[in-house]
Amino acid sequence: MNPSTLIGMAAGIAMLVIVLVFAAEEPSAFINLPGLAIVLGGTFAATFISYPLREVVRVFGLFRTVLRNERLYTQRDMEELVQISRLWMQGDVRAVEQALKRVKNPFLRTGVQLVIDLTPEEDILDLLQWRISRLRAKEHAEAQLFRVMASFAPAFGMIGTLVGLINLMFILEGGDLEIIGRHMAVALMTTFYGILLANLIFKPVAVKLERRTEQRIVLMNMVLQGISMMCEKRSPALMRETLKSFMAHFDDEIDDTDAKPRQPAGRGAGTVTRRG
Repeated sequence: MNPSTLIGMAAGIAMLVIVLVFAAEEPSAFINLPGLAIVLGGTFAATFISYPLREVVRVFGLFRTVLRNERLYTQRDMEELVQISRLWMQGDVRAVEQALKRVKNPFLRTGVQLVIDLTPEEDILDLLQWRISRLRAKEHAEAQLFRVMASFAPAFGMIGTLVGLINLMFILEGGDLEIIGRHMAVALMTTFYGILLANLIFKPVAVKLERRTEQRIVLMNMVLQGISMMCEKRSPALMRETLKSFMAHFDDEIDDTDAKPRQPAGRGAGTVTRRG
């Protein structure tokens, strides 16, 4: 399981337990199955109306994606690309084809295959950029699905609250404050469920999917740059250094004041020795 997802789930459950045990006069009052059914049922009903069936069914698979600890093999892809580029520079097409069979990244495999097929560089880049755009659009739509559900949940929570308040109007004549207070608590629970589901499940899942898409696009752009350099038969060493920039974790390029100063190697540090 994804560590950050696990931590978030544990923190959410801990928050609910603390609220129920230490802050609630009657913990059982927070359990209202009809109110939960209104929020969940209404949210999914509105989502089915808004989206095609095939997209809504993917919700459960996307939940598994968020829970899964998905790894991006950036270093592996970079090394494979540099190795293949070195073979390509040597003119060993057969070795390139053999190395290509061991590549697991389909995006990288497609780009290299087009290169060894002597496809024009412009056509290769157009195709790969189109695939990046298609992935971005597809995964953005998946994240947007959860954002839409996050907007529906509080609205149906308010609907449940209004239903509870309407029922409350019929018992006000009795004047029994205990009964009135109990019905008021039940009426407010649906709003609680709606806000909780929106902000603890639907929105975090959307943000997680968006972040996953950003990381995947960075990797694909790294491969795209490597394929472009391979077409131009650039030095594998230059390719390696260029691709490393895609793996940098936002290092500051002009200010390194927080880092430990490195001791100059050799004698006469800070001076340049000239030969006369």
